[in-house]
Amino acid sequence: MSGFLKLFGGGGKGGKSPTPQEAIQKLRETEEMLAKKQEFLEKKIDHELMTAKKNGTKNKRAALQALKRKKRYEKQLAQIDGTLSTIEFQREALENANTNTEVLKNMGYAAKAMKAAHENMDIDKVDDLMADITEQQEVAQEISDVISRPIGFGEDYDEDELMAELEELEQEELDKNLLEIEGTEDLPSVPSTSLPSRPAKKKVEEDEDDMADLEAWAAN
Repeated sequence: MSGFLKLFGGGGKGGKSPTPQEAIQKLRETEEMLAKKQEFLEKKIDHELMTAKKNGTKNKRAALQALKRKKRYEKQLAQIDGTLSTIEFQREALENANTNTEVLKNMGYAAKAMKAAHENMDIDKVDDLMADITEQQEVAQEISDVISRPIGFGEDYDEDELMAELEELEQEELDKNLLEIEGTEDLPSVPSTSLPSRPAKKKVEEDEDDMADLEAWAAN
């Protein structure tokens, strides 16, 4: 037991207990050492197995000795496997304990900070403050409503009358457009060819006849 405690650098009555981080580091170092020991034993087992096969028919005594050594190495390897499992379990437990310790420490730190933040706060004062804020928000909303309300001095019009008048104007415009369309359809089309011009000679004869009639009238 004392040897196991020495593994963590302590164990004496007056000795200082290791921190979780120190214990975790020691366990990891032990895991690495046992893993190397495993590799060494596995190589020895393979070597003794090859020796037993090599001397199986030629030298049975040497083959049996090799198999005995192989068994011892296998037993040691099994013990190391069990030890590694125990150490791994203990290391994980220490890591979890260390994590929980840090979490609780930080939670306690946060709780103290929250307590200090709330130390100068009074719930009644907070309620009064929130009531004042709500009241001022309502006042601000009322002011906004009044400001945004349209102002019209003496301009109270009946919306129904305005709509009726607008409909009458639209109907008059529609009737006017219909009359223009109907009038356009009744008129005859303008001939595209120009009227024949009067002969110039005939116009001269008419002028001469007019002059003769005028002279005869003057003579009477």
